[in-house]
Amino acid sequence: MNESAFNRRKLLGAAAVGAAAIGTTTLAGTTAAAAATTASGSSGRVPRNNISVQLYTLRNILGQELEETLTELSEIGYGKVEHAGFVGLSAADFKKALDNAGLQATSGHVGIPQPFDAETWKRSLEDAAIIGNKYIVHPFFGLGADGPVRSSAVYRQLAHDLNTAGEMARKAGLHLGYHNHHLEFTKQDGGTRTGFDVLMSQTDPRYVHFELDLYWAWRGTADPVDLFNRLRGRVRQVHVKDVQIDTSSFTNAPFADPGTGLIDFGRIFQRAKEAGLVEYIVERDDAGSPPRTPEQALETARVGYDYLKGLRF
Repeated sequence: MNESAFNRRKLLGAAAVGAAAIGTTTLAGTTAAAAATTASGSSGRVPRNNISVQLYTLRNILGQELEETLTELSEIGYGKVEHAGFVGLSAADFKKALDNAGLQATSGHVGIPQPFDAETWKRSLEDAAIIGNKYIVHPFFGLGADGPVRSSAVYRQLAHDLNTAGEMARKAGLHLGYHNHHLEFTKQDGGTRTGFDVLMSQTDPRYVHFELDLYWAWRGTADPVDLFNRLRGRVRQVHVKDVQIDTSSFTNAPFADPGTGLIDFGRIFQRAKEAGLVEYIVERDDAGSPPRTPEQALETARVGYDYLKGLRF
């Protein structure tokens, strides 16, 4: 093991006590929700084998120390990851690294071709099969040359392409998901309907599910619980990332480690069954790039895992 990997493990071990505390002592809203469910004789928790981490969180160290970093994720407790590319490797070589660390990439972010091209998408599905994905997720949409897309016709075309790609994925034994940011909650055509409304109504539930990014939904002023109600059975995955409390350090994207910020995840996860939720994926968009360090990216992974493992609702 190289020295930097050793130092990171020392840091993570020192952080474990604090992370465990976060997992059991959450924000007031989550604590109150947990108390209420306990008082009524029922409680909930996130199944450990349903916890995953988006490797985008660790993107700047994966290319340099892939196997060491994947091993550290396994030692934290993760059994599943969601990839966002193969750090310059073939799908087969990336799969070998995952196998060596004892990890499964049950999900991966892969954009559907725009404009849609069936042959290109077929090759993406073949790579997903090599990796062993169950879910393949379109990661980003909504930004045009002049800013956020504001034409529902554009979203209807995307929905059509998602349905086509999703049907191909289903035939290949995969499930296609759509991952949101905040742009989809922009009003369309000068009215009140959002791009996300169009995607919900125009995508086929047989072929397209949603990977709801809880942070970006919050930034788009959409209540995830409301979206769960509207998408019953169609939210199979969520990205678990948080929003800073300290406004003095706000940036354009005030991310925080899961369980340390404003979002009441317990309230949201109380509705997991009706949503259809099966994967809780830890992520922090700024964790793997400067000014944050590799050690902080791995700390995010540990804090997120321990928070979800310890959360009661």
